[in-house]
Amino acid sequence: MSHPIYFVSLGPGDAELITLKSLHALQQADIIYCPSTVREPDKILSRAATLLHKLGIKGDIHLFSLPMSKDRTKAIKVYRQLFEEMRLEQKAGKRLAVAVEGDAGIYASVHYVLDLLEENGIPVEQLPGIPSFIAAEAAAKLHLISQKERLVIIPGNITSDELDMYLSHHHVPVIMKLSQCADIVQDYIESHPQYSYHYFENISTAEEYHSSHQAELKRRVFPYFSLMIIFNEQTRKDDSSK
Repeated sequence: MSHPIYFVSLGPGDAELITLKSLHALQQADIIYCPSTVREPDKILSRAATLLHKLGIKGDIHLFSLPMSKDRTKAIKVYRQLFEEMRLEQKAGKRLAVAVEGDAGIYASVHYVLDLLEENGIPVEQLPGIPSFIAAEAAAKLHLISQKERLVIIPGNITSDELDMYLSHHHVPVIMKLSQCADIVQDYIESHPQYSYHYFENISTAEEYHSSHQAELKRRVFPYFSLMIIFNEQTRKDDSSK
């Protein structure tokens, strides 16, 4: 029997925030593929695998290492190898799942594998999860968007002019991959103190951190797992008074 391959969204990092459907898919899987990174020689880290252990998942966990580089050539090679392995395992009747942090449809490069599988006629299912910025606004008790506002998700490439445009036209920017544009964002905080800046890192983990203090944010080193939500509080007040 041919089983669909599940791309399972794990959510932001808290084991209690995974959906029941995703949990069931993981519990039924024979093999679960988890992304990992090599931080030091002989030290492999996988936040996804750590979360699976917390959930008590008993399936066979296979780690695949992703190069941390803007050049996606090596990553695509890894994904093609992963596709070939999964194709053979699925053909042999194994139940397979791919664990994806956050939501599998939001800046998840492993979606490339899902596309390859579909192109080759292999059934797949994508299960939704809570993205980090949703977990962040809940943790800080923020009203993410209201009334006329529009939400803009930005993948770490932003300019001051773009931020000016968004914040003056009822948009709420959410900047993910914040470490890639740290200088621009910190300069913007310095030159635009009238806005509210909410910074988050390692959301829904033991290392979770949130700050809206501009002096601290202007000098903080932003790690990879960080994001910022920016509000124009004045336009919110103006809108609420109409």
